[in-house]
Amino acid sequence: MSVERAARMEEARFGAKGESMSRISSIGAGLALVVASLGLAVPALAAPDEKAVLKQYAALAEAKYEDSLITAKALDKAIDALIATPSKKTLRAARTAWIKARVPYQQSEVYRFGNKIVDDWEGKVNSWPLDEGLIDYVDASYGTESDTNALYTANVIANTKIKINGEEVDASHLTPEFLEKLHEAGGVEANVATGYHAIEFLLWGQDLNGTGPGAGNRPYTDYDTKNCTGGHCDRRAEYLKSASTLLVKDLQEMVDAWTPEGEATKTLLDDPKAGITAILTGMGSLSYGELAGERMKLGLLLHDPEEEHDCFSDNTYNSHYYDAVGIRSAYIGQYTRVDGTKLSGPSLSQLVAAKDKALDKEMKEKLAVTDKAMRAMVKRGKTVEAYDQMIAEGNKEGNATVQAAIDGLIDQTKSIQRVIAALDLGEVKLEGSDSLDNPNAVFKK
Repeated sequence: MSVERAARMEEARFGAKGESMSRISSIGAGLALVVASLGLAVPALAAPDEKAVLKQYAALAEAKYEDSLITAKALDKAIDALIATPSKKTLRAARTAWIKARVPYQQSEVYRFGNKIVDDWEGKVNSWPLDEGLIDYVDASYGTESDTNALYTANVIANTKIKINGEEVDASHLTPEFLEKLHEAGGVEANVATGYHAIEFLLWGQDLNGTGPGAGNRPYTDYDTKNCTGGHCDRRAEYLKSASTLLVKDLQEMVDAWTPEGEATKTLLDDPKAGITAILTGMGSLSYGELAGERMKLGLLLHDPEEEHDCFSDNTYNSHYYDAVGIRSAYIGQYTRVDGTKLSGPSLSQLVAAKDKALDKEMKEKLAVTDKAMRAMVKRGKTVEAYDQMIAEGNKEGNATVQAAIDGLIDQTKSIQRVIAALDLGEVKLEGSDSLDNPNAVFKK
C-alpha cells in the first residue's frame, strides 16, 4: 500500500477537517518508516490539488469564526455580570474577555481582502477609528464639532433624540436594531456604533495619555445605577449589551457563511483559480497596504497615538501580531483553536513547493522573519511600553521595533508577489498605502 493511498483512506475514515489532516500526516510518516525498513523506495506525497487547498482554507475560516463567536459569547456573559453587579472585578473580567476575543478574530482578518462577502461584512464588527463622541461623554480636549461629522458629539447615551441628515431621530431605546441604523450614520465611516471597538470604548473609555503610559480608565461606576458616574448609567448599560448582542449575531452570520454549504465556501470552490487568487490577495493586501501601511507605518510617520488599532485598551501590539499569525496560517494551512486543538491540512505552501521548492522555502522564511519581529514587538509591549509609546517621536528603540515588523511585512509581500507569478495567476491587485507608496502625501492631508 502506498503512503499516498493510506493517507486517502485515512481521510475517508475521519473526514476532511483539519483534525483528520494532522492524523494523516502522522500515519503517512509512520508508513514511510515501515516502507524504508523493508528497503523500499519511499514515494513523495503528491501535491494537493487546488480544491483540496481551498477546502482546508475554508475549514480554517469556519474554525476561526467559530472561535471568534465562542469568545464573543464569553465576552457577552462577562458584560452581563458587569451590568448586574458593577465592580472593579467585573469590569476587569469584561476587559480580559474582550482581549481574549480579539485573538481568534484578528487571525481571521486575512480572509477579508480576497473574499467580497467578508469585506462587505467586516465593517459591522471591526470598523475603526471611531468618533467616540457619537456614543458617550468625552473629555473637553476632544472638542465640540467636526467639519466632516455632524454627529461628532451627538452622545446618544445622554440624548434620547438626535438629528441624522437634518432629521430628528428617536434614540430613546438603544436596541440592537437602533445601533445597526446608527452605525456609519450620515454616510460617515467614523460613526462606528457597533463591533469590537465600540465595545472597547465602553469598557475602557478614552485613552487620554497621548504617548505617555496608560490606557483608558473608565470607572466601573459608569455602570452603577446607585452610584452613577458619567450620567445615564442605565442607558450606557443598555448600549453596551446591545452592542455585545450584535457582535454575537454578526459573527454567527460569518460562521454560517464558511460552513461546507455556506455562501463563502461555495463561492470559493466555484472557481479554483479565483479561490487561490483570493488566498494570496488576502495575504498580500493585509501584509502590505493594511497592516504595514495603514495600521503601522502611518502612525509611525505621524507619531500619533490615535493611529493605533486597539487604542482604548492599549492592546494594539497583540492585534498586529495575530494579524501576522493569520497571514502565515493562510499559507501553511494550519490553525490552533482557542481550546488548543491544532488543525492542519492541504496548503498553499504545498502547492507552491510542487512548482518551486526554493520559492516555498523563501516564503516560509520571510513569514518566520516577520513572526520574530512581531514577537519582539509583543515582548516590548508586555515588558517595556505600550504600542502608542513605541511610535512616539524621539523613541528610537520603540520606533525601530515597530519598523522591523513593518520591514518584515513589506519583504514577505515581495515573496507573495513572486508566488502569484509562479502560480500563473495573472495580474493580482494588492492593497496599497500612501504611508508606504507616497509618504509625502500623508503630511499634506
